[in-house]
Amino acid sequence: MKVLITGMSGTGKTAVIRELVARGFAAVDLDTPEWSHWVDAAPADGLTPADGKDWVWQEERVRVLLSAPRDGVLFISGCAENMHRLYPLIDRIILLSAPIDTIMARLEKRSADGYGHTTEERAKIAALIATIEPLLREAAHHEIDTSEPAATTVDRILRLLEE
Repeated sequence: MKVLITGMSGTGKTAVIRELVARGFAAVDLDTPEWSHWVDAAPADGLTPADGKDWVWQEERVRVLLSAPRDGVLFISGCAENMHRLYPLIDRIILLSAPIDTIMARLEKRSADGYGHTTEERAKIAALIATIEPLLREAAHHEIDTSEPAATTVDRILRLLEE
């Protein structure tokens, strides 16, 4: 089974993947340069994380990952404009969400080189949450509020998969 854990910046995708790895699961964070990259976006496209730039999955690399035979569950996480093209290879989509004040507090704590650390990036993320998160919700099989610690979120994800 292949499970996509998605959500907006600050919802805890990376923390969940780390917790899954710590518990011995196959889990890959696709929001890294190994799996994703910046591309030029249309100047009028206001739904991008950076002005004139969009963060997208390296589709062929991700397709190979998702197509490889495997036993057990593979968890992947990320949020990219082109991820819908790989939905046919994914069995379950779990949306992570949190109240906006929780997300903003998490983003403020990120290191200076972490996306969402600056005031401008946080304002952009708030706007994207209002426009993109409803689209993610439509595609998701489940939604989990990540206000609790990552370990609790992972417990909830694993229970969902048992059902």
